[in-house]
This record gives sequence, C-alpha cells and structure tokens, in this order.
Amino acid sequence: MRHRNIEKEQLVKQKTIEQLVNHGFESFTVNKLAKVCEISIATIYIYYKDKDDLIIKIAREQIELMRQVILRGFDPETSFEEGLRVQWKNRYDYFMENPILGLFFDQLRSSSYQDQVYNGFQDDYQKILDRFMQNAVSRGEVEAMPLEVYWSVAFSPLQSLIRAHYEGSRPGATPFKMTEIILWQTFDLILKALKK
Repeated sequence: MRHRNIEKEQLVKQKTIEQLVNHGFESFTVNKLAKVCEISIATIYIYYKDKDDLIIKIAREQIELMRQVILRGFDPETSFEEGLRVQWKNRYDYFMENPILGLFFDQLRSSSYQDQVYNGFQDDYQKILDRFMQNAVSRGEVEAMPLEVYWSVAFSPLQSLIRAHYEGSRPGATPFKMTEIILWQTFDLILKALKK
C-alpha cells in the first residue's frame, strides 16, 4: 500500500485548479493532470477515487478555506456597517491575494459541479451570516429582504470590480486596476443602498 505524500497531494490540488482555470472543465482529465504534475495516474488515485471526486473535494476544501477567511474578525452581533466592512475587507484581501481561486470559483458557479460543491457544507457560515442580517433588521439598520437580493446588492459589485481587475480592462476600455480607494468608494455606495 502506497502512503500519501503531502507535497504531491498539494501539487495535485494546485495543478488541478490551474488546469481547470486555464483549460476549462471540458478538457480536464486525470491523465493530463498527471502529466502536468509529472507523477503517475496511480498517485492521483491514492488521494481521489475519480475525476469528479478530485474536483469536488478540491473545490469544497478551497471554499471552506475562503469562508474561514471571510469570517476572520467578523462578529455577527456588530453593527451592519461594521460587519459588512469586515466582510468586504476580507473578501477583497482574499481574492486579490488569490486571483486564480477567484476565477476557479467563477467557473464552478457555471459548471455541472455547482450543486455538489456549494450545497451541504457542515459549517456555521450561513448561520452566522443569517444571524448578522437578523440582528441588523431587528435593530432597524436595514429592511428585511430575501437573501438573494441582499447578496446581489452587497457583494456582486465587489465581485465585478475584482473580476475587472483580473481582466485588466473591458474590451475597448481603458486599463483598470482595483485599489482600496475604489473599494471603499464602492462600499459607501452599497451601504447607502442597503441601510435605512
């Protein structure tokens, strides 16, 4: 029986994400991954039972790590403005430091793996964010609204700015670089839109 090699396992994870981002889910194969990693296919199958297991486990692990970062220093009992500010700062820092993961998560959202990856987490992430919103509503800081409405107003602009930063510019547009000034200017506008 072969034992797990942590370095090889990390290499497999890194190269899986890179291959999926650079070449897409359709052309991704375990054979190609093994060649890029310069290891045997058998080594990959020590860690994962098949291609789907590989993608799902790596994606779920990365999402869990991202969620931990987003909640770092976040208190659901704090004011709406302060709580949202912490989430924005954490998201901004995370995606600016990990651009390939931002692209990876975007691809996952439009892949056939979406339901398997994003549903059923065994953590308190959603409960914590729900409690934050319930507290803000009960204090009269924001109106009650469906989660999808809140999410699209609160975080979609940030994701769009980060995506524009990754791309550098839109076709036919001037170059774009995300800055903290742009971050907080946008945050102020979002806060005005959400607060009573």
